[in-house]
Amino acid sequence: MQNDVYDYTSQGSVAKNTVLQKTYRLLGLSFIPAVAGAFFSAKTGFNIFAMFGSYYVALAAFFGFFYGMTFLIEKNRYSNVGVALLMIFTFGMGLAISPMLQYALSINNGAQIVGTAAAMTAGVFFTMSAMARRTTMNMNKLGSFLGAGAIVLMIAVVANIFLNIPALSLTIAAGFVVFSSLMIMWQVRTVIDGGEDSHISAALTIFISIYNIFSSLLRILISLSGDD
Repeated sequence: MQNDVYDYTSQGSVAKNTVLQKTYRLLGLSFIPAVAGAFFSAKTGFNIFAMFGSYYVALAAFFGFFYGMTFLIEKNRYSNVGVALLMIFTFGMGLAISPMLQYALSINNGAQIVGTAAAMTAGVFFTMSAMARRTTMNMNKLGSFLGAGAIVLMIAVVANIFLNIPALSLTIAAGFVVFSSLMIMWQVRTVIDGGEDSHISAALTIFISIYNIFSSLLRILISLSGDD
């Protein structure tokens, strides 16, 4: 009698690869409504920060939208409702970044600045995704480090809302570039290791990281151009 040996390791690897493939597909899809949101804002003049009349009220509305939507997406991380909510979220994030894009495009070499920020962001994403496949770094330690880093960055962001120090703003932007780059590597590696089984949740994390990298790089490049 022949003994049938079932390769559970192989099955697990296939499942992890499937989650990662779905994550990348959903991530690519999520940028369509983001671009649509930015385009809609540019064409209609919609600006969330001007709509509320008060910068602080608008900022509160933005954070309410951001954290409210991420909470709802995570609550529906295994259903098509989560996918739909992710599309709404990315459309809103496109609306939010549009004023900065419009400002960047209005200054000297604006198109080049935006293109450079986009190219650098793409380079960071592909580099960190590739590193995630090869790294031997302890992901639990990295996760703890990122958790602490997130708290420090948020405290700095809140502080600078009131202090409004340009040098601190650039420091925070640089911090977000480093933090979000590591977040991409951590999330991709977590999927590979089987620690994340929801492609919706993984795509959300990576989208936010890419968004933060692009917006932070754009802010830094605008400042370096002397037009900030």
